[in-house]
Amino acid sequence: MSESEDNKAEMSFLEHLEVFRWHLVRSTIVILLFTILAFIFKSFVFDTVILAQKNSDFWTYELFCKFSHLIGRGDDLCMSEISFSLINITMSGQFTIHIVTSLVAGIVLAFPYMLFEIWRFITPALKKGEKKYALGLVFSGSLLFTLGILFGYYFVSPLSVQFLGNYEVSEQVQNQITLSSFISTVTTVTLVCGLVFQLPLIVFFLSKLGLITPEFMRKYRKHAIVVTLVLSAIITPPDISSQVLLTIPLLILYEFSIYISKIVVKKSAKQ
Repeated sequence: MSESEDNKAEMSFLEHLEVFRWHLVRSTIVILLFTILAFIFKSFVFDTVILAQKNSDFWTYELFCKFSHLIGRGDDLCMSEISFSLINITMSGQFTIHIVTSLVAGIVLAFPYMLFEIWRFITPALKKGEKKYALGLVFSGSLLFTLGILFGYYFVSPLSVQFLGNYEVSEQVQNQITLSSFISTVTTVTLVCGLVFQLPLIVFFLSKLGLITPEFMRKYRKHAIVVTLVLSAIITPPDISSQVLLTIPLLILYEFSIYISKIVVKKSAKQ
């Protein structure tokens, strides 16, 4: 290869980096805008959204209680009053938490746009038929992430708060939870659920690259169940109800991913 060809290839690579950099810049700007918005609406983000899980009238707790009465179990599934109190023990603690939480909210709200920027970046390298699939993946990824966030926020996270907040080794020890610990638990569990729900999207790409086949996924289904149980145990507290609650949708997503992999492999074989 001549020197001019080397320079051409180098410039082509640099041009791709430049384009990718601008996609990152735009994504960062959108994240910052949503972060500032979340920072401004502090009362809504904390009192209405995050700290709402500490209240006994939270939607999830009332839903479980109504379901308990519906099946004739009385108050068995009704959540008890959360007995712990939140405290702040550092001078800059609340301000730092305000900034970090606003940033997390910014990333969550900007996630669909980030996927859109990824689609815009890879679109020029795709064929005409593949571009439609790529746009569909942006929508699917955004939808799955939103469903995961909602599932984590309304089901897994509240059960975690209930279990960990009310757990005690002795009546002589009262739970006084730091604000950072509480928010870290809520945001981590919720975000992880949003990311875990991306499984079908990940399987699509791996199947497209030929790294995964439906036969492979069926063969190792039992192993996947064990991994799912372990993953659920890591994400959730040592509470059987929350682990089962997360395991069920993960297993459904795994079966759905097998179906997606089957479609991808079939279409690849026809080409």
